[in-house]
Amino acid sequence: MPRTIAVNTWVWTSPLTDATLEPLARKARQLGYDALELPLESVGDWDPVRTRDLLDSLGLGAIVVGAMGPGRSLIARAGDVAATQTYLRACIAAAQTLGAGVVAGPFYAPTGVTWRMDADERAAVVGELRENLAPLVAEAAEAGITLAIEPLNRYETSLLNTVEQSLDALGPLLGAGLGLALDTYHLNIEEKKPDEAIRAAGAAIAHVQVCGSDRGAVGDDHTDWPGILAALDDAGYRGPLGLESFTGENATIAVAASVWRPLAPSQDELAARSIAALRAFDTNRALDTNPAVDTKEYP
Repeated sequence: MPRTIAVNTWVWTSPLTDATLEPLARKARQLGYDALELPLESVGDWDPVRTRDLLDSLGLGAIVVGAMGPGRSLIARAGDVAATQTYLRACIAAAQTLGAGVVAGPFYAPTGVTWRMDADERAAVVGELRENLAPLVAEAAEAGITLAIEPLNRYETSLLNTVEQSLDALGPLLGAGLGLALDTYHLNIEEKKPDEAIRAAGAAIAHVQVCGSDRGAVGDDHTDWPGILAALDDAGYRGPLGLESFTGENATIAVAASVWRPLAPSQDELAARSIAALRAFDTNRALDTNPAVDTKEYP
């Protein structure tokens, strides 16, 4: 079966609102996407019931994406833990309303906040993260939702940068209600061999985000896309691939994502090129692994 390919609305706008969602959903469908990644930057930006009805009418699936802005953290030194738990509960509730199975994001500290830790400090932070995350994992599991925790590159966090760190930190909680969200952009920076990291993550993978190695379009970058897809197959992951890139037109998101130059002639072209490349890589991977498929051309 072809992979589900999603696109994050951050490709075009931030924040996502009820007013911007419908035209973007229709655009995504016209471009051939199967689902939307829906960032919930602030509770109330978009209505889950209205969004569910819209996506159902277009035949689009949904993945909820959390935004860890200033003050959002499950570590007390980096933000308000109780408020962050309340926010993540709202993300879980939105996903349940949408019929989405995943809420993905770096749910531990604000993006861009870093500090040095020795081994003892890191162990204490990991313990605090587990304690504050545990009730959310239980609630997500009960709702049939998986929280997918995303390791980020070293410039965006000092907590979870690699698959190995994430498995070690989250291991006791991984399973129903909790998995990993892997992003090829961060894998490219932090992993010596991204394909081996994907295989190591294995059954813990709950969501995968993709983009070019420069945060732009998939396909004309240096990423070994056949190798990435082969590793995902080996890991047993058949879930969505979500294109996550960012518009530089919004000052807040441009600074947060360090988008200092256009990543494509237009955001529409970035999205169109990416899905064409992903479909081609996915098709070629299926043909390579299924010798029974007849690819001969006939007159």
